[in-house]
Amino acid sequence: MPKMKTRKSASKRYSITGNGKVKYKKQGLRHILTKKSSKRKRQLRKSGILSKVEVKRIRTLLPYG
Repeated sequence: MPKMKTRKSASKRYSITGNGKVKYKKQGLRHILTKKSSKRKRQLRKSGILSKVEVKRIRTLLPYG
């Protein structure tokens, strides 16, 4: 049985925690920052956790994650 290939685009966007949750960087902090509030920008800095439904989809793209 050959090794399964990891989807490189997914491996760059998501990482899997020790408990099996999937972390990702939140969108919306690249440009047009002047109209966004400080609170919103601060919350966007933190990493997000995917819901359980989405985790199933991502786990197929990251077989060894």
